[in-house]
Amino acid sequence: MPMTPHMQNFSRADLTDLFRCLAERMAADQAWLAELDGEIGDADHGVAMSGGFGAAARALFDADAGGQTLAQGFSLAASTLLNAVGATTGPLYASALLRSGHRFGPQARVPFARLPELIAAMAEGIEARGHGKPGDKTMVDAWAPAAHAARAGLAEGQPTALILRRAAAAAADGAQATRPMMASR
Repeated sequence: MPMTPHMQNFSRADLTDLFRCLAERMAADQAWLAELDGEIGDADHGVAMSGGFGAAARALFDADAGGQTLAQGFSLAASTLLNAVGATTGPLYASALLRSGHRFGPQARVPFARLPELIAAMAEGIEARGHGKPGDKTMVDAWAPAAHAARAGLAEGQPTALILRRAAAAAADGAQATRPMMASR
């Protein structure tokens, strides 16, 4: 979803747009995700993520966004993703999305400056559900540094776009750091 400097709020409709963009990205990277998964698994991750995010995007689009809160949108995305993805990843991302919905509560929109809170909430949901910790060679190795960067940026009063870029870079660095690790979970 393209962010403009004029965007002041993140709404339920923006959540739908975000999931549409995520679904497009998962579809575009489906083969790459399968290749990565094939290194240590059964190479079905690309298909699962593409299908799951596509289903969540459709569910959000089909629901009445005008009458829903962000929490309801996150809950719908979580349940749809859980049903479509299953396995281990589905519950982890469903927990992340539910935690995000709880963070914003019954609001229909939040200030754009609060978006980095989503990264922290998602990391908390993933860690709580999976009981993973950094160094286990799981998605926590990417989410934990991203959450740390988001929290630090918020505490320092950094501009939202900068916080999001730094969180993305921290996640990429965390994922890259797993290359030499042995998976323990």
